[in-house]
Order: sequence, then C-alpha cells, then structure tokens
Amino acid sequence: MRIGELATRAGVSVRALRYYEEQGLLGADRSPSGQRHYPDGAVDRVMLVQQLYAAGLSSRRILDLLPCVYTGHATPETLRLLAEERSRIDAQVAGLTATRDRLDAVIAAAEASVTDGCVPPATA
Repeated sequence: MRIGELATRAGVSVRALRYYEEQGLLGADRSPSGQRHYPDGAVDRVMLVQQLYAAGLSSRRILDLLPCVYTGHATPETLRLLAEERSRIDAQVAGLTATRDRLDAVIAAAEASVTDGCVPPATA
C-alpha cells in the first residue's frame, strides 16, 4: 500500500510515517518512480509504534525493542529494557490512578453542594 493509504488506515499523518521511516521504525520498498510501498503488516506496526510513543518511549528505545516484539527473541539487555519500561509505565498508571481518585473526591464534594439554581430565602 502507498503512504497515503497507510496513513489513513493507521490514523496518522503522512509526515509521521516519513518520520518513522527516518528513525528506522518503519520500512518501505520504493517503486522505480520513488513512491513508497508498505507491506500489509505496516498498519499494525504503526499502531504499535503509536502505542509505545503514547506510553512515553523514545524513538530510540522503540527501535531497540521492536526486534524482540516481532521475533519473540530477546537478549538479557533487551529483557532489562522491557522490564524497565514496564516499571516506568506502572508508575505512570499509579500516578494517573491517584489523580483520578482525587478528581473523583472533588466531583463528589462538588455534587453535594450543587443546587437547582434557586437561592434559598433569607431568614430574618
């Protein structure tokens, strides 16, 4: 598939795909006229890269980990990196959960004070 189709199917910009290619995260064959052609599995790969970016991994770290993701084979160093990233993500999840819980408490307190818009009459 060509770059525009991949961008549409993966829900990313053409510019993002070009960046992924520059970083070595995505490969494409070139036609004689220079057009990029991606394999069918490119959509899944782009979505995985997007998820890893969203989790806070750098393009360099993603590049280091992608071979393990696709082959299932790892070195001790790769396993260490995977565990390190998982621990970092766990800490992010814990922080986000704590923030959500605090917002829930604020919402509950605010809901208890909501009125229907009528101001109670003043007592003399």
